[in-house]
Amino acid sequence: MTSASDRPQPHTIASVLAAMQARLDNMPPGRETQREFLGTYRRTTAAVGAAIDDDFFEDPAWVEAWDVAFADLYLVALDADLDGVGQVPRPWRLAFDAPSSLPPLRHVLLGINAHVNYDLPQALLAVISDEELADDPVLLDRRRRDHERIDDVLAKRVAAEDDQLSARSSRSLLDRALRPLNRWGVQRFLREARQKVWHNTLELHRARVAGPDVYAVRLAELELLSAARIGDLLAPGQVLLRLSVAGFGVVLPPPR
Repeated sequence: MTSASDRPQPHTIASVLAAMQARLDNMPPGRETQREFLGTYRRTTAAVGAAIDDDFFEDPAWVEAWDVAFADLYLVALDADLDGVGQVPRPWRLAFDAPSSLPPLRHVLLGINAHVNYDLPQALLAVISDEELADDPVLLDRRRRDHERIDDVLAKRVAAEDDQLSARSSRSLLDRALRPLNRWGVQRFLREARQKVWHNTLELHRARVAGPDVYAVRLAELELLSAARIGDLLAPGQVLLRLSVAGFGVVLPPPR
């Protein structure tokens, strides 16, 4: 496998999909758990790309730029883990190092936690300037609506992804009986997490305006909050129903 520095950086949805497929094709032995999230994420990215092609979003070009920036944060973390070079953020380190004995669903949830709770606010800041966030409420509202429209794309993927995970893991009679409720729970907690992501994006924006040191402190807080979420994801029981009630997202508190 080539090192991360030798890999081209994706700049379109198509190149993101190709980059993900290349990593799936070249994943070293013993990395099956990381394949779970990567495969799920690639299929979801393809669905977002199809929605962009269908003019589902108000600003398709912006959504593509955002989705590329979002994917890049994950690919950089994955490459750092695979190559052993570079820093892996703590939420991703905990996801990558989770026991292989965990069911595939848990590995996917660990990846979603790191990518949505920690990466997504950063990706939004990468494609929304401080000036737009502070001075252009009309544009910002359009960005927020497109951010929320992703939920509709993800909702259509829930059943298919559940089928994929079910095919690769054994589930109890109770698990099978609860599948409709679990699918509802996934849609609910993803929507809840996305609302909190928007709050955290605005908090990071204020920190970025205040200066790089302030931003670094706030981003470190978000990293710790996202890492702490791991406990809920690993607790025994019906994790999807629990998350639908207790919530999946994290919230940056007011600055001290």
